[in-house]
Amino acid sequence: MKTRSGHALGLALLLGVVNLGISAATEAQTPRAGASAPEVAVTGARLTNDPVAVSANFSNSVAAAADTLPAAAMSPAQLEEQSKSQLEVARHYRHLRMPREAEPILIDLMTQPASESLKQQALLELAMASKDEGDLPRAQQIYAQYLNRWPNDLIIPEILLRQGQLFRDMGLNSLALAKFYAVMTSSLVLKNDKLDYYQRLVLAAQTEIADTHFQLGKYAEAADFSTRLLRQANPALDRLHVQYRLIRSLSALERNDETVTQGTDFLSHYSAAAEQPEVRFLVALALKRLGRNGESLQQVLTLLQEQKERTKEHPELWAYWQEQAGNEIGNQLYREGDYVRALSIYQALAQLNSQPSWQLPVGYQIGLTYERLAQPQKALQSYQNILQHETDQGTNAPPGTKELLEMARWRAGFVQWQAKAELAANRQPQPDQTAPAAATAPPGQNP
Repeated sequence: MKTRSGHALGLALLLGVVNLGISAATEAQTPRAGASAPEVAVTGARLTNDPVAVSANFSNSVAAAADTLPAAAMSPAQLEEQSKSQLEVARHYRHLRMPREAEPILIDLMTQPASESLKQQALLELAMASKDEGDLPRAQQIYAQYLNRWPNDLIIPEILLRQGQLFRDMGLNSLALAKFYAVMTSSLVLKNDKLDYYQRLVLAAQTEIADTHFQLGKYAEAADFSTRLLRQANPALDRLHVQYRLIRSLSALERNDETVTQGTDFLSHYSAAAEQPEVRFLVALALKRLGRNGESLQQVLTLLQEQKERTKEHPELWAYWQEQAGNEIGNQLYREGDYVRALSIYQALAQLNSQPSWQLPVGYQIGLTYERLAQPQKALQSYQNILQHETDQGTNAPPGTKELLEMARWRAGFVQWQAKAELAANRQPQPDQTAPAAATAPPGQNP
């Protein structure tokens, strides 16, 4: 293998070639009119990197790569075997999350008299190593070089898909869309016996287009693409992901009837999905917008009353959407004067967390609701429960908590004053309705 200075020279030469190739490869892909996500797991034969298989051959590969004859003394077959061993070593380093160790080996391979097939694999591994290091522009350049050197290769659609994903991760969404559309165009042109493979690539590109539109805030386009995808019967389609994106798009567009329909269907098919709490919240919100308050309340209560066994896998996610649903729908009902339903939600919220930071604001809202329901004793009890925490909070209480305690003290005092005023008013003697009219004449006037 070469020295470190040789590695550096090889890297400089490779990147020089790469930089020359990117402009033509990028400009060749332009989006047609009307048209940070994880990398889609659609792989062709040469892009498949099985870590188990690599690990099984790693020891032999290291030995073969280290114990080699000078290149001049080796036959072409021996050179090819040595290059394969080096590729396996580099691939294993990458799977071990050691891309820096893999890169010089891969650069060596690109400068050796290896076969074109092996150089293609080395260049792809180098692109993925660059991505693993977080150097997305360099990974993009290497993929562009691949397109420039082997424009008719059978895995070109997958290279375009990966480029689109990189562009979107870089925030270049227009270029990402151009690449995703190019996946579909290039897949139609290629003729071979891997029809299923190209169909999966096209499906992945369509999904990426819908996701990119959603990230851009183009919810109508995202909803349209997602709807068309769900009409397909392709078993390779990630239906959960596509329908989830569709529901979020419909909710953002306030297409409430469709949100309820799609959301209800999602909840019936994917009850254990991590996206379930958010979808239930969006269904509750859509029902509220439609004026179906009773059904909206039921969805919120179902979300708030989910058993801890259901929430233990994603506790923070569940807590977020439970709080979001409770506050959003509960406060809307309160503002509209639907105090009975609002109280049901606030009481359910109070059961979620015993920490004072959670209990105090929920208890205050419960007290206000009891006041609106003309139940002063229960309101006073809620405020007094809050004030019991004052000693525990001490002088180190955050400003928000101190303010809440002062508000609860004021409300408690007001409720008590109001009760006394009403009691005093009730004890006032009523005017005698049988008294003569002269008795009620204003002072200073004769009857």
